[in-house]
Amino acid sequence: MAPPSSRRSGFSKKAQFSLFTGYLLAGAGAVLGLALLALSLWQPAAFAPLRGVASDVVAPVGTGGAVTRSGSQGFFATISGYFNAGQQNAELRRENELARIRLAEADAIKAENQRLKGLLDLRDGEAKPVAMARLVGSTATSVRRHAYISAGTSSGVAPGMPVLSERGVIGRVLETGRNSARVLLLTDSESVLPVRRAKDNVIAFAEGRGDGLLRIRLVNLGVNPLKVGDMMVTSGAGGYYRPGVAVAVIAKITPDGGIARLVAEPSATNFVAVEPVHEAAAVAELEDTVLPGPSPAAGATPTPTPAPPSGAAAGEE
Repeated sequence: MAPPSSRRSGFSKKAQFSLFTGYLLAGAGAVLGLALLALSLWQPAAFAPLRGVASDVVAPVGTGGAVTRSGSQGFFATISGYFNAGQQNAELRRENELARIRLAEADAIKAENQRLKGLLDLRDGEAKPVAMARLVGSTATSVRRHAYISAGTSSGVAPGMPVLSERGVIGRVLETGRNSARVLLLTDSESVLPVRRAKDNVIAFAEGRGDGLLRIRLVNLGVNPLKVGDMMVTSGAGGYYRPGVAVAVIAKITPDGGIARLVAEPSATNFVAVEPVHEAAAVAELEDTVLPGPSPAAGATPTPTPAPPSGAAAGEE
């Protein structure tokens, strides 16, 4: 005998009405869904209030999910960052070192450009340089302070010519070869240079001490008018150097003048300009004059007798 069908409600009225009600509700739901679908296609804005209400209902749940999601992402990012911190720090240190190297190179290029511009300015000054040369080297430990430049007689360089950097006076040519020359630096113990204070006419002599500094000796003794920080420039006396070129800055006051530091440090100079003697006729007349002569008469002007600014001692010419 075949088993009864499971879809049949049997003889129970209650079961039959329940099954009929279910079919009726399903059909009504389908019809209602089709009607709502047609309405949404015909008037999409009609369901905007309902969508807004639904969005307001589920907004707290969505906010909580977003917070949880962002928190979990931050947690995993923290763990990943902890494990990658060592590698990242090493890369940052390497990039920092490279940046420092590039910055130092940029500073060096900037300083070199400033030096070259200063040398170019010398070409436009009062005296046209005889030659532009590289300062090859200089003595630093000996009492005698000499430097060597890469220009000689083939470039027109002659003994007595001033040697200047873009900052100020270096010294003057002492001996020349064909392609090189020896320079007597201002700090040499045999160097004497007539100078004056830049802001007025306080005149003095800058004498080399052999230790990298200059001794400034005032011509007119009395109350010392010099102050720390005063700039001393060439006075033009003697005829070797043109006036107004920077020489040194007063660093210490002494009873008869002061101790000064060079403005143009030879050890920090790469290129120099060799200028012609400022007043060649005066220098020639001085060289032809017998130096041991009578002393100036009393009441004469306090301006010193022109003398070679450097290498004045016998045997240096």
